[in-house]
Amino acid sequence: MLALIRTALNRTNNISRSTCLWNAVNAGLSAALCPVILMVMNRTNGVDDAGMFAIAFAVAALMLFVGQYGLRRFQSSDIYEKYTVPEYHGMRFVTCGAMLIASTAYCFYGVFMRDYTLDKFLVILLICLLKENQAYADVVHGHMQQKGRLDVAAKASAVRFFAELASCCIALILTRSLLIATVICLVTSTAVLLLTTINAARDYCDTLRPSLSLQKCRQLLIDGFPLFASLFLNMYISNAAKYAIDQYLTDDVQAYYNYIFMPAFVIQLIAYFIFNPILTTYARLWLSEKKEDLKRLRSLIRRQCVLLLGLTALAVLVAFTIGIPVLSFMFGVNLGAYRDDLCLLMAGGGLMAYGVFFNYVITIIREQKYLLISYGITFIAARVLAGFFVTRWGITGAVILYTVLMAVLAVMLGIITLWKVRGRRIELTRP
Repeated sequence: MLALIRTALNRTNNISRSTCLWNAVNAGLSAALCPVILMVMNRTNGVDDAGMFAIAFAVAALMLFVGQYGLRRFQSSDIYEKYTVPEYHGMRFVTCGAMLIASTAYCFYGVFMRDYTLDKFLVILLICLLKENQAYADVVHGHMQQKGRLDVAAKASAVRFFAELASCCIALILTRSLLIATVICLVTSTAVLLLTTINAARDYCDTLRPSLSLQKCRQLLIDGFPLFASLFLNMYISNAAKYAIDQYLTDDVQAYYNYIFMPAFVIQLIAYFIFNPILTTYARLWLSEKKEDLKRLRSLIRRQCVLLLGLTALAVLVAFTIGIPVLSFMFGVNLGAYRDDLCLLMAGGGLMAYGVFFNYVITIIREQKYLLISYGITFIAARVLAGFFVTRWGITGAVILYTVLMAVLAVMLGIITLWKVRGRRIELTRP
């Protein structure tokens, strides 16, 4: 059976086409996970449980970056293999352990500082454990990408996301218990992880035994820290309004904000998956000493920026015309009062996609220190402004906060990208 699964994951007539197809499927399933579960939950359990699940998902998404430590992008663009698979693997054991500790600490903080119930404590912790699976799979998938088989990694992830989605929704319909559904989802995810990612790794990794060399772990911690910090802060900034709602308002308000935020969140997830395949290509072009390769890289960056502008304009248009009726139907609630908020959120989602793209480029050119500065400034702004916006204007304040923060971030990262690429062009044109 295991051999049949490996054969199915590896089967393809065209690796490039398979990579594009399965990355799209993977992105779609990942993006659909939270909104589809919320749709089902709103009908089976009600708005309060939906709000609880939404904040659990937001917290788990933040903790995921602790587990990944931002090393997937570093690993995928490590074309000269500065670090070995066992060294990346060992580092992932360390970061996943840190993720577990951080998740548990956050849950206890919620109990003592925000009056979380036992159910809320357990649901958040279980969703964080679910994301542990994703954090661990990420290091194996990164090596598959190094070996030119990102399609295999995307297939394995897609199967796991589908299993999580189906098991959670079926459990909700049958039990109407968020806690039981979360437990079933976690068990299913772990089983599928073993059958797909770990099973397929036998064809691409000589060993999955981790190397815990203190010197290498220390160096990876140093190399990866600016990227980890920027990604962690980016996720916090993206969800700052949700955390403020969790602190100052109620679970039902959290649910309504997440209903209209979901399309922007989908843009965010799709952006990550769209940009993942470009890492190796962009890295090779940047490291080349040929002026024509740099010219091609600049052309690709411009093309991506134009594409993002078009997608953002389309997203805002869809939000303005049919967005609210579709979301109201999906979640079974009347969202008619939030059309302007939805349009502004979609613009913010587009700005976030620009930030993600520039983040990737800055990572590839190994200027992560500038990411830390940019995200640090925006994080401080989020901490200072979040409570004020949310307590004064509620959901509308949360929407304005999100869009302003995304705009500030996109502008700073765009300026850094332009500056560094221009500097490289000047360097290559010198005699």
